[in-house]
Amino acid sequence: MKIKKSGIVFIGAMIAVFAFTSSVKSQSKDIVDLAAGNDNLKTLVAAVKAGGLVDVLKSDGPFTVFAPTDQAFAALPEGTLESLLKPENKDQLASILKYHVVAGKVKSSDLSNGQKAATVQGEKVGVSIKNGKVKIDDAQVVMADVEAKNGIVHVIDKVILPPSMN
Repeated sequence: MKIKKSGIVFIGAMIAVFAFTSSVKSQSKDIVDLAAGNDNLKTLVAAVKAGGLVDVLKSDGPFTVFAPTDQAFAALPEGTLESLLKPENKDQLASILKYHVVAGKVKSSDLSNGQKAATVQGEKVGVSIKNGKVKIDDAQVVMADVEAKNGIVHVIDKVILPPSMN
């Protein structure tokens, strides 16, 4: 019996969500500590460190973070992540990561189909809602409304890129 690639990705995302859910202690940690305590967001944490954004995401905020899973980072073209993590590419990495962050606390109930949300990077992410599924640009939200003491995290299944980088 053949299993479609999309089915495997969905199953992997659901495992990531389950593992993320079981490790979250609601609102007792800031966004960075919340992500650092999760085995499925280790790449994001490494990228936040390499991009020099730890202090920002540990500050009072509030922030909304669209957090790509480790699987999302692994799906980037070969060599992309390694290149972005190099010190000479810190500004580009920081720009990509800031595109995953919106100032303020935006819960899933605050999102609407067709909405554009300004990121701290300066460009806007698009929101689409269809059949109860929420997408941020072309990334699907696999877990919404994870509370942190300085904001909220929505786990997504892809790394999203600012339009200026496409």
